[in-house]
This record gives sequence, structure tokens and C-alpha cells, in this order.
Amino acid sequence: MSRRLVNLTLDTLEDLPRPCRQCVYWELDPVSAERACASGDPGLEKEAWVSQTLLEWGSCGKLAYVDGMPAGYVMYAPPAYVPRSMAFPTSPVSADAVLLTTAHVVTAFAGGGLGRMLVQGVARDLTKRGVKAIEAFGDAKFGEAGEGEDSCVAPVDFFLSVGFKTVRPHPRFPRLRLELRTALSWKSDVEYALEKLLGSMSPDTLLRPVRPAAATRSTQS
Repeated sequence: MSRRLVNLTLDTLEDLPRPCRQCVYWELDPVSAERACASGDPGLEKEAWVSQTLLEWGSCGKLAYVDGMPAGYVMYAPPAYVPRSMAFPTSPVSADAVLLTTAHVVTAFAGGGLGRMLVQGVARDLTKRGVKAIEAFGDAKFGEAGEGEDSCVAPVDFFLSVGFKTVRPHPRFPRLRLELRTALSWKSDVEYALEKLLGSMSPDTLLRPVRPAAATRSTQS
């Protein structure tokens, strides 16, 4: 099974799940988003937002593929590019952080570590760009009856599972934060290097038994 991360571009935008491809929940303020969904073309609005953000700020999303199939994605941008961010009771996002707006792993690929892989990919990207932290609004009632199961806000449990900590509690929409130095810990880097190493080794090398080293007598100077 091969896994890879790619940047979100106008080309890879088409690999988002269709409901997400047509969604402008984060990209527009609440009034404009409702108007676009009612009388406009939200898909075009989404494309325009991605295009503008790429040109003015840079990479704003990652997609994960498993054996060539789109399996998950995240999107992120400075709060100034995310009008919806000011509509939350736990706003505003900290001045030194980028907002992770959306995170989703296709159900068939859930539980395989793709969520952490996506967040670490974002962390590597943002660290190179001098960003100190990622923040996100989580939904503490995600999936509960009558609480908007199709919400565009990812569940709090997801963010906690990939290392985020709550910085402003709220019964429904707490704000969470991940310090990038935590996301790029030595453990994750070693695991990533080990995965690359094992991937570059031939099956014969992997299966070859290791001969025990001959015993040697220690000497003292």
C-alpha cells in the first residue's frame, strides 16, 4: 500500500469529495456563503478562493492518496483569508497562528494514521514559512442528533488525537492549538525516516537473517 501527500492546487481541487468541492462554508462570510449556495455557483467561489490564496499566500491544502485514490485532505490559511473564522464564539485566532479549517479522511481509510500524516505535512510546510502554530475550531457535538451532522467543522476528538490542545474552551466550538515544534517532534521525524528507509530496501534485504556479531573481549586503557 502506497501513501503520498500532494499540495492542493486548481488541478487537485477536483479530487476533493463532491460535497466539499462545492462547499464555501469557510471561504465566505455566513451571509455571502448562504447567498452563493442559494443563487450562485459555490463551486466557482471555491475555485476562486483557492486561486487567490495560492497566488497571494501560497499552499493552502494537502491531499492524501492511498494507492492512487484520494483518501483525505486538510485545508488551512491565515485567518484574514477565512471570513467565517470571526463568526465563532471562541474567535479570534491567535496572531502567530494559521487556521486549519477543514480536515477529512474518507471512511474507508479511517484509522490508518492519515489524519496525523496530513497534519504533519501541514506542519512541515508551515515551519518552512516561519509559522509558529496551527489553530482550529473543533465541534464538541459532532455527529450528535440535531447538531448538524454535515457540519464543516471537524470533531474536537480528531484534533486532540493528532496533538492539538484546547486554548479556549467552549461547550460546542472550542479553539485548539498545535505548536509546530510539537508536531515535528523527534519521534515523528524518526518514524518518517524509518518508513523511507524501509521503503527503499529490497525484499531480500528485509528478509535476510542478521548474523550475530562475534563476541569480543573488552579492553581497558
